[in-house]
Amino acid sequence: MITPKVARPTKMYTRRGDDGETSLHGPRRVPKDDPLVEAYGTIDELNSAIGVVVAGEKDRDMKSQLLEIQALLFKAGADAATEWKPAGMGLRISVKDTKRVEVLTDLLLKKLPTLRHFILPGGSMTGARLQLARAVCRRAERRLVSASKHSEINPELVPFFNRLSSYLFNLSRHANAKAGRKEKVWKG
Repeated sequence: MITPKVARPTKMYTRRGDDGETSLHGPRRVPKDDPLVEAYGTIDELNSAIGVVVAGEKDRDMKSQLLEIQALLFKAGADAATEWKPAGMGLRISVKDTKRVEVLTDLLLKKLPTLRHFILPGGSMTGARLQLARAVCRRAERRLVSASKHSEINPELVPFFNRLSSYLFNLSRHANAKAGRKEKVWKG
């Protein structure tokens, strides 16, 4: 009888972070609560929040756009985790990436009524999840601003996340409109 070979499991841990430090992309090790680690960790959280939207979304155009955004977020996370050298190696968010998010936002705005009041997050399940992603995006932007006070980062990261939060906000409004959900105006 022939015994089939069973693949040995690959270890998914190195133990290198057990002391509370991690490596940036490059030789430098930093504490796990370093502002750069906080920033790219929040970018990862945002990507996961968008993944929740994608998992439940049936609209092909929205799903396609969000998958494109997720790819850009992987690029942004790698960018934030890599020490900044303007001509250096690695994936970098560019002005072209920020412009792409602006184009997507402008396309949405053509379909939406002008907003004259603050609105409450919610509406459809997709709309509510996109608003949550928008809030995480704003936190990522704040974390990048904090990180920029301690480390040199790609100067295009903050504008990219600023535009991305606007896109997610308007995509939420679009999802709610498609679902027939009216925006609830905040009355303070």
